[in-house]
Amino acid sequence: MQFSSFFLSMRTTAGTDILDITAETQKKVAELGAQNGLLTLFICGSTAALSTIEFESGCVSDLTQAIERLLPETISYEHDKRWGDGNGYSHVRAALFKPNLTIPVIDGALSLGTWQQIVLLDFDNRPRTRKIVGQLLHER
Repeated sequence: MQFSSFFLSMRTTAGTDILDITAETQKKVAELGAQNGLLTLFICGSTAALSTIEFESGCVSDLTQAIERLLPETISYEHDKRWGDGNGYSHVRAALFKPNLTIPVIDGALSLGTWQQIVLLDFDNRPRTRKIVGQLLHER
């Protein structure tokens, strides 16, 4: 077994961005020559998260609307009162979605379902460049 790391960098906009990072992730796994192992992805930052979804416009819209219903941007957050940056909602959303994923790699491919993609969810209220750390324990 060997251990490898990589980084992805993604630009986001203000608001709730949901970006498909599956192809970039699979490309990194292939470049490392991994055949079988475990991939852990971690997003650096307290206002973004990682998840999986069927990345098509209907599901993305449904998820965005569900997030807004559950954790509205427009209610009062203590974080905003303390810091005045207006992104208290983004911290709560990110905490509930979580910053990491673990994905098995089998025969050189990410073990995802037919309609399952890896997504970056950026909840912040300003554009960001997000850094995603990938760590892979694998055999060649």
